[in-house]
Amino acid sequence: MHIHILGICGTFMGSLAQLAKALGHRVTGCDANVYPPMSTQLEAAGIELIEGFNPQQLAMEPDLIVIGNAMSRGNPLVEAVLDKGLPYTSGPQWLCDHLLQDRWVLAAAGTHGKTTTASMLAWILEYAGMEPGYLIGGVPKNFDVSARLGGSPFFVVEADEYDSAFFDKRSKFVHYRPRTAILNNLEFDHADIFDDLAAIQKQFHHLVRTIPGNGLVISPVGESAIDEVLDQGCWSERTQIAVDHEVEGAGVEWQAQKLSADGSHFAVLHKGSPAGEVQWQHTGNHNMANGLAAMAAARHVGVTPEIACQALNEFAGVKRRMECLADIDGVKVYDDFAHHPTAITTTLEGLRANVGKEKIIVLIEPRSNTMRMGVHKKHLAQSCIQADDVLWYQPTDVDWSLEDVVNHSPVAAKLVASIDELIDQTLGLIEPNCHIVVMSNGGFGGVHQKLIERLQREKEVMA
Repeated sequence: MHIHILGICGTFMGSLAQLAKALGHRVTGCDANVYPPMSTQLEAAGIELIEGFNPQQLAMEPDLIVIGNAMSRGNPLVEAVLDKGLPYTSGPQWLCDHLLQDRWVLAAAGTHGKTTTASMLAWILEYAGMEPGYLIGGVPKNFDVSARLGGSPFFVVEADEYDSAFFDKRSKFVHYRPRTAILNNLEFDHADIFDDLAAIQKQFHHLVRTIPGNGLVISPVGESAIDEVLDQGCWSERTQIAVDHEVEGAGVEWQAQKLSADGSHFAVLHKGSPAGEVQWQHTGNHNMANGLAAMAAARHVGVTPEIACQALNEFAGVKRRMECLADIDGVKVYDDFAHHPTAITTTLEGLRANVGKEKIIVLIEPRSNTMRMGVHKKHLAQSCIQADDVLWYQPTDVDWSLEDVVNHSPVAAKLVASIDELIDQTLGLIEPNCHIVVMSNGGFGGVHQKLIERLQREKEVMA
């Protein structure tokens, strides 16, 4: 079968394309912007990429069109598909119909941590010799590709609550029918498609309704928005996790206790008994919770807590999740995907606990649809309280100003309007042994690499 994918360079659709290719299909695709790292993965997999949405692409006569959720009515290629009456489907529906039917699906859902938790879970299963398949909206460093078929019935999927397509407004995860489901957390997000938190909770309960009675729902203690979802009805087994200060909760099966202030070393308790320790390069309570949830999910398919701890000790992380891109004479540059106040807060808390009083400089681009709508603007300034300096980038196509965010910042903050100015301002703030965190869920004008190149040039000049 020849499958043509519209919006192929998105993390989900690009991963799906690789799975379709591995199943033996001919796969082609198009997108408005074709750029690494996804374009590199796709080309390496032998998938032909076309830039733009010219209807002439249909001259290839594909057997099926898979339409990404970034595509909308009015797109010339979408209109041509509809006018010609060609067969089309959404990415999540294709995944359900062609790959997940006979699999034990383990899904990681939640506002934050989906990619990291799914990556941890896939790695635990791999370490245990279970050869899982997976589809993850990022690139796990233990695998270096975002999707694979695997060699067993087990399939790990990042379960996104975003909508499936312009013609299917259900959340992607409703299609996955998991037997093991992690519900990490739940906050208001995706304001472009959800009116309020209740609307997202409704979709989460649709997910819960698809989990079989002998399935398992994993959730954290004290997450009220998740508890409200499950109170609407849950027909599956349940287990809960608790991190650090919450470990005294009665009946909590999985607990983590910090052995270091930054969370890079913690003990795991299973049913009240010591099950092992995790000592890794990651920091923060959020990563401890992600790891604990992944361990609970892995236990559901037979992996012991002891083996899971050993696996997490070797978990290398995910690209663009506090990924250290460079260390130039003690100046470290990180790339992070955070695009929500809570994610910014927890990430910087973890870094601060790790680096002590060393300087932290944060560069932030409000790029997600919700950020660009200004929904969370009242919480943005406070989210950076663990930083020493914050540089907020004002995109030209965002119709609200970040001036109020800067004016209400509890730490030193500036507003910049160009990438060149952003780099110049950053260089002026640098001191020995400092940490530069670049936060955006997009390319951010290539600021990461441009900054690194400037730092390297200055090092050479000083040598």
